[in-house]
Amino acid sequence: MQIETPPSEKPYEKPEGERRGIVIVNTGDGKGKSTAAFGLALRAHGRGKAVKIYQFMKVPSARFGEHRMFEQIGIPIEGLGDGFSWKSQDLERSGQLARDGWEKAKAAILSGEFFLVVLDEITYPLIYGWLPLEGVLETLRARPKHVHVALTGRRCPPEIIELADTVTEMTMVKHAFKAGIPAQRGIED
Repeated sequence: MQIETPPSEKPYEKPEGERRGIVIVNTGDGKGKSTAAFGLALRAHGRGKAVKIYQFMKVPSARFGEHRMFEQIGIPIEGLGDGFSWKSQDLERSGQLARDGWEKAKAAILSGEFFLVVLDEITYPLIYGWLPLEGVLETLRARPKHVHVALTGRRCPPEIIELADTVTEMTMVKHAFKAGIPAQRGIED
C-alpha cells in the first residue's frame, strides 16, 4: 500500500448545470449492483422522496432481507418474475411476466409520482429478448424531468449505457462463492 497526502484543495469544480432526474446504471460481473441501487433507494426515502423498486427476476412472494426491511420502512418493492431462467418451468411464461412487469414499471416512471424508480435486474429480460430495448429507451427518454431511474444487472446493453448519465461497472476481483463458500442469508439474500 502506498501512503498518500490528503488533498488540501477541492479536486473538482462544482457543476453549474441544472438539477434533474438522472439515469443510473450498475452493471458488470462483480457483486453489489442491486445493493448499490437499494442504497440509493434508502438515501432518497430518508430525504422524504417517493421510491418504487421493481425486481424483474424475483418472484412476487420473495422474502429476502431487502424485502423485509423495505416493508418495515415503507418502500414499495415488487417482484415481477419467476426466478432466474434455470429455475423456470416455462420460459415463455417468464418472458410474459417480464413484459407484464415492464408495463407496471413504465407506468410508474412516466407517472411522475416517484422521485426514484429502481429497475433491478432488468438487463436479463432485455438480453433474453423478453423486453424490447427500444421501448425501455423510449420510456427513459420520455420520463418526467424530475424522475431518477436506476437500472441493474450484468451485460447492460450499450444503448442504455450511452443514454445513462452515471454508469458504474462492478468488476469481480474475488468472490467467496468461487472459493466454495455458499450464499449466506444477510449477505446474498
